[in-house]
Amino acid sequence: MPLLLIPVLLHRERLIVGDVFLATMAAAALVALLAVLVGLFALARLWQSGDQGWTKALIGLFLGLLCLLPFGYYGRLALHYPAVTDVTTADRALMPLVFEPGTADMPPPKMLSAAELAAEFPNVETRSYPLGQNQTFELVRSMVEERGWDVRMLREPDGVGGAGRINAQVVTIPGWREEVVLRVTGTPDSASVDMRSASLNARHDLGSNGLRVEEFLVALDDAITTLLRDNPNANQPVELDPTPESEPEVEAPPTN
Repeated sequence: MPLLLIPVLLHRERLIVGDVFLATMAAAALVALLAVLVGLFALARLWQSGDQGWTKALIGLFLGLLCLLPFGYYGRLALHYPAVTDVTTADRALMPLVFEPGTADMPPPKMLSAAELAAEFPNVETRSYPLGQNQTFELVRSMVEERGWDVRMLREPDGVGGAGRINAQVVTIPGWREEVVLRVTGTPDSASVDMRSASLNARHDLGSNGLRVEEFLVALDDAITTLLRDNPNANQPVELDPTPESEPEVEAPPTN
């Protein structure tokens, strides 16, 4: 178990690189598998000899199986999802990543074709809403903050049609880093939202990027639907008070 847990902590804190982490995880998997085999062998011997030691053999077998569970889980994900590292709803050039030291040499992105993306992650597509750009951007920002993502760059809409953008970084449980980019365009009474999620130092995202984009956009659909349902006038422009008409000037009577 220490061989399984310590490398995860070191990887999350960026004290070891990805290749060292993978090598250590492979060693941990072999040790866990050896523990399971030894436990099974011990139980078979105890069954034949009738000696004591059943408790220790069962504990060893249980701990070995427990350590193998994460490998089984992530192995199932690797078989289920294609080897992808970059998922986006729009042109990647419109949503650039904010690089940091250690990620400039990230491997080339692996992407799906439009047909493959629609089949694998059907909810990964541009969203359009009958809500103003500024209001939509504020809602997107609050949802990013609720998820605890580390915001690395934030550019608010400029009020004249310029896109608002948020770049945030996410750390997965094993310590892989992924970057999320959200782009909000629109007008005072409508908005479109695009999203990108990309792995910075992994060669297979195990479906995390596509699932993250789907989860966020579906949650945004629900949030805007609820907002417009509970506040029917949320998207109406604020009407300014009319400027009072100036009083007609009165000519002063001529003086003698």
